[in-house]
Amino acid sequence: MLIHRDSFSCTLLLALMASLSTFGIDMIALSLPATGAYLGATEGDVILAMSAYVMSFGMTLLVCGPISDCLGRKPIVQFGCVLMVTAGIGCAFSNSLSQLMFFRTLQGIGASAAGIAAIAIVRDLFDGETARAEMTDVVLAIYVVPMIAPIADIAFLAHGWRAIYVVPIVGGLLLLAAMACFSESARVHPNVRLSPATVVQNYRRVLRHPVCVGNILCDAAAAGAVFACVTGSSLFFSNIFGPNAYGAIVGASSMSIVTGAWLNRSLCGQGASPAQLLAAGLALSTSMAIALLFMALVGDKSAVVVVLIMVGVGSSFGLIAPHVIYEALRPMPEIAGSISAARAFVQMAGAALSSALVVALFDGHSLLSMAVVMLAFSLLAVAAYVGVVLPANASPWSGRMQARFRRKDRDLP
Repeated sequence: MLIHRDSFSCTLLLALMASLSTFGIDMIALSLPATGAYLGATEGDVILAMSAYVMSFGMTLLVCGPISDCLGRKPIVQFGCVLMVTAGIGCAFSNSLSQLMFFRTLQGIGASAAGIAAIAIVRDLFDGETARAEMTDVVLAIYVVPMIAPIADIAFLAHGWRAIYVVPIVGGLLLLAAMACFSESARVHPNVRLSPATVVQNYRRVLRHPVCVGNILCDAAAAGAVFACVTGSSLFFSNIFGPNAYGAIVGASSMSIVTGAWLNRSLCGQGASPAQLLAAGLALSTSMAIALLFMALVGDKSAVVVVLIMVGVGSSFGLIAPHVIYEALRPMPEIAGSISAARAFVQMAGAALSSALVVALFDGHSLLSMAVVMLAFSLLAVAAYVGVVLPANASPWSGRMQARFRRKDRDLP
C-alpha cells in the first residue's frame, strides 16, 4: 500500500526522516561518562565520537544533495537507513574508542543521506501554502528531538550505554520499511548522469541565484542568532546552576522554536502572509538582541529576562525558518536536493561560527559577548532578506534566469 502525499502517514514519514539525524547528536550526551568509563577513555576523548558524527554529517550533506537530484530521493534515503542501522549495531558493540569513532562516522554519513531528503521531498510534492505548512512540520520535528532526547536518554541509559543506540537502529528500520511504501518524489531527468561536473554545476546554479543565496544566508544568520543565545545562556547560567544547565537551556530553546513554528502554522491558517510572518520573526529576533545588549551595557543580569529573551529568539526562528527554507527551494525544484544540502551546510557553519564567537569574546561574567554576536547575526539575517531576497524577487532578472534554467533542463543531452 503506497503512502499518499496528502495523508497523515506522509507527514509522519517526513517527520521521522528529518528528526532521525538529530537523535544521533542529542541522544548520546548523557551517556558519555558511562561510555568513557567502559572504554577506558576520558569524557573529553569520548566527545570526539560526537565530533566525528557531526563532521561526517556536515561534509556528506554536500555530496548527498546532488546525488538525490540525479538518482532520486528514495535510493539515497534507503542507503542512509541501511548505513544507520549497520553503524548503530557497530556502535552498540564497540569495545574501543577507535571502533566507536569509526561507526559514529558511518552513522553520521547515513543520517546525512536520510535527513537531507526530507526537505527536498517537501519541495517535490507540494507547492504554495501546503508546502509551507509541510515545511513547518519538518522544522517542528527537527526541534522536538532535543526536548525529548534527554528523557529517552535517561530511560535507555538505565539499561547500559549500549542501549542508547537502539533508537537509531529501530528508527532506521522503521524508515526503511516505510520507504518501501513510498513512491519516488523527484523528477529525475533520464539524460542526467551523476558526475563531479554535475555536482559542481548544481552548486554553481545555487550560488548564481540571488533568491536561493539570500534565503540560505537569512536562514543561517537566524540560526546563528539562536545558537549565540544558547551558547551565551549556557555560559551565563552555568555560574548559577552549574554545567548541567546546558541541557535545560537547549531543551528550552528547542521548545521555543517549536512554539514559534506552531504559531507560524496557526497564523498561516488564519490568513497571515509568509512575508508578514517572516518580517515579524526578523523584527522579534533583532529587538530581543537589542534588549539584551542594553541589559549587558547597564550591567543587568536578571535571569528571568535572559530566559524571556531566549524564548523570544527561539520563537523568532520558528517563524523565519519554514518560509526562508521554502523560498530557497522554490526557484529550482529540479535541484532541490542540492539547494537543501547547501542550506543545511551553511546553517551548520553559521551556528558553529556564532557559538565560537560567543565563547571567544566571553569575559567570564557578563552578557556582552552573547548580546553582540546575537545582534550581529540578527542584523545579518535582516540584511540578507532585505538586501538580497527582496530586490531579487522584484527584479525581472529572476524571472529570466528561471526561464533560462528551465530551457537548459529541457535541452540536457
